[in-house]
Amino acid sequence: MTAERIVRPRRSFIFSPGLKPDMFPKALACGTDIVCVELEDGIAPKDKDEARRHALALFERPQADDGVERIVRINCLRDTFGLADVQAVLATDTPPPALMLPKVKTPDEVVWLDDLLNERGHATRLHVIIETNAGLEAVYDIAKSSSRIDALFFGGVDMAAELRCKNAFQPLLYARSRIAHAAAGAGLDVIDVPYLDLEDPDGMRVEAELVRDLGFSGKGSIHPKQIAILNDVFTPDEATIAHARRILKEFAAADTGLVVIDGKLIEKPVLRDMERIISIAERIST
Repeated sequence: MTAERIVRPRRSFIFSPGLKPDMFPKALACGTDIVCVELEDGIAPKDKDEARRHALALFERPQADDGVERIVRINCLRDTFGLADVQAVLATDTPPPALMLPKVKTPDEVVWLDDLLNERGHATRLHVIIETNAGLEAVYDIAKSSSRIDALFFGGVDMAAELRCKNAFQPLLYARSRIAHAAAGAGLDVIDVPYLDLEDPDGMRVEAELVRDLGFSGKGSIHPKQIAILNDVFTPDEATIAHARRILKEFAAADTGLVVIDGKLIEKPVLRDMERIISIAERIST
């Protein structure tokens, strides 16, 4: 039982600590496109069980239709905390709409979880973080391992440590490009790692623009004050929105696999990007 992949804006995301459920509504109201309830790196081992209980309790109540995507980042599927997270998700009748999977190294991990969710009848979506050298090597197969996957996330801090390189744009360019390529091939969104220097908004904007031009859909944040800049960088201008509307309209009218617009051949793979642009336009108009 899997829901259809929905094209939606994923310009920005922010974490909300599982241990502090009272912060969840504040995160939802900060203007971000995605709120991710944190059970992994931001939670100490002694607090994992409590954070898990709090996180899953959030979804026992119906969620508002406010355009904000809700995700829970569980622990690595290859450790005991991750297994406990999965068991808890399978045990509940009100699972989170989506799970974020950290430190994924092989497609088998995703297939295993997909099978369990199918057996349970949960429509939970998946977001996969690529942050290990093994994951980077297998990213093309990982990206196509489950129809539940909506996006790949780039874990730059852990990746830099694995690759023994500086955590900066240029040394991680190959890793980012490989992940963006794999995501595009599978029709997925791809989200960049948060910028860690809160006192350098200009530096964050520059990095966000660079990854946008690589094909990234959005970028993470570590504080609400970063959200407005990220949304601005990843929001198309009015001319781009108008162009997307025109392409979609002419494709629908042509009822064929390709059309020629302004002398340029436009094929169906372009449509997903056009649909994302329109979804962002609709989000900012509400």
